Amino acid sequence: MVRRPVAWLLALVLLVEGLAIAAINWFLGVVVERQHMSMGGLDPDVMSLSSKVGGILFGLYFLLCAYIALLVGLRDRAPAGFGRIALISAAVVHGLLAALTWGLVGWPAFAFMAAVLGLIVLLLMTYDAQDAPETAAGPEPTGGAVPA
Repeated sequence: MVRRPVAWLLALVLLVEGLAIAAINWFLGVVVERQHMSMGGLDPDVMSLSSKVGGILFGLYFLLCAYIALLVGLRDRAPAGFGRIALISAAVVHGLLAALTWGLVGWPAFAFMAAVLGLIVLLLMTYDAQDAPETAAGPEPTGGAVPA
């Protein structure tokens, strides 16, 4: 009952987050390029290009996770294989980002990252509960001789 809306909400949040990450890193790359900033003697052009490429790759990663969550919501089936691994890795990334944002940005950013982490875990756990067997006792005896 709650699985599909969680998957759709997670897909929307990851879509927005992926686009925002790519846009912020692109902006930071432009700032470094225009200001000719350098850290430790690194070439500003290389820093600018690496910020842009890293932002695009990280944004595409979140967009891929959003696509997986959208497919989970549309099909109403648990993610399997690569999709499950991608969502688990996104949960780990959001856990690490939550820990970093607590100290560097503040509690509102931490709350957002923790909420996204909670959505990912909720998506993974609700589908695991669906796939779990009804009883843990094992198969019912069909009759006949009892094994000795």
